[in-house]
Amino acid sequence: MTEPLLSRRRFLQTSTVAAAAAALAPNSIRIEAEPNYAAAAYAGPNDRIRFGMVGIGMEGSSVLATACGLPGTECVAAADLYDGRHTLAREIVGKPIKTTRRYQELLDDKSIDAILIAVPDHWHKQVVVDALAAGKDVYCEKPMSHTPADGLAMVAAAKKTDRIVQIGAQRTSSVLCHKVHEMIAGGAIGDLNLIEATMGRNDPTGAWEYPPPPDLSPQNLDWDTWLGTAPRKAFDPLAFARWRCWKEYGTGVAGDLLVHLISGMQVSLGINEVPKRVSAFGGIYRWKDGRNMPDVHAALFEYMGIPVYMRLSLGCESAEVTRFQGSKGMIELKEFSVTYSPQSGEDSSPSYYTASYPGAMRAAYLKEWHEKHDPPPGKEPAPQSITINGNDYDDLRPHVWNFLEAVRSRKPVVQDAVFGHNAALACHLANESYFRGTPVRWDEGSQSIKSLV
Repeated sequence: MTEPLLSRRRFLQTSTVAAAAAALAPNSIRIEAEPNYAAAAYAGPNDRIRFGMVGIGMEGSSVLATACGLPGTECVAAADLYDGRHTLAREIVGKPIKTTRRYQELLDDKSIDAILIAVPDHWHKQVVVDALAAGKDVYCEKPMSHTPADGLAMVAAAKKTDRIVQIGAQRTSSVLCHKVHEMIAGGAIGDLNLIEATMGRNDPTGAWEYPPPPDLSPQNLDWDTWLGTAPRKAFDPLAFARWRCWKEYGTGVAGDLLVHLISGMQVSLGINEVPKRVSAFGGIYRWKDGRNMPDVHAALFEYMGIPVYMRLSLGCESAEVTRFQGSKGMIELKEFSVTYSPQSGEDSSPSYYTASYPGAMRAAYLKEWHEKHDPPPGKEPAPQSITINGNDYDDLRPHVWNFLEAVRSRKPVVQDAVFGHNAALACHLANESYFRGTPVRWDEGSQSIKSLV
């Protein structure tokens, strides 16, 4: 799997964990972003990328603003089914650009090199497949697909072309995630045996209780087209603004949040695969607003033969952290830091089991133990935790830049269609296990999800 940031970012080099711990004083360092890296790599006007934006909602407006703020780019057109976002797009770009309800008009424009996509999940497949067929490079927000079948179609479309496809889960471009990869690959935690990750929110906005635009109406929104492949229903401003709440349009906390944990874990481990099996639980405990996707979702995956436990809640805020646990210690990956805590994996004192020995036998054991294990005075071990601080691992700027750099260089990206499909499949498996009430697995032969019981 390609890791373009490793050649561009300067990481602290640690030959051994012991040497790193001894060298650090104090025990906290910072990986600095290179603020001029984009400008240095940009060659000039001949490398200018002309792009179009499809979807200028909450995430799309952020993607658009980020792309416009990078050197060597020019947004020439934007598409959205809600007319108010045409105004927003022009405000973000800062000049008049073509705006339309029909994204196909952007694909027909031969001067456009790339399409950036941030639409509801149930529209991802169609826009991506159409953009690839039109010869455009594609950046598509996570999760890549709304269903496993959609993902398969998107991978097939990508393989038919020489186009760049990058999925928008930013942690695959994170300096922190790549640092975790370096440490694990270097043996810092020994034999990996458990991963756990948590993420919790406790507010209406975090639970997607977004306020619809006050002027939203069938006159300024093409509602029928917005529904796409979803069942027909009357105009509903809440469905438009809060589409993640319903499986007809979105993929719930799995597609919105779990996909970040999965993507960050995979790049940290240097893997690109589908979990062997998944068992998930949860329910709608807090946000009983008509949604059909759980607001608490816990899933147990099997990756690389080890358990990976991930839990998400929209009903209680908790620290967002992924813990990689092994025989030599633990690495905690947080939003702005990586902390390594070494462990010897050996007894640090005589075994308490010997309390069951007769007195003379226990005394002999204790004498021998101390003779073998007690360090010389003044040379007692003092294991140190190491904290590495860095940019927010959800920082959009390096991720969008990696895509634009790949458009220029034609070099592969980390989070291509296959990576995006595998990460999305983990989320689909978690959703299916929740709805079926059984453990599930991905069956490669039939390319479908199967129940295990």
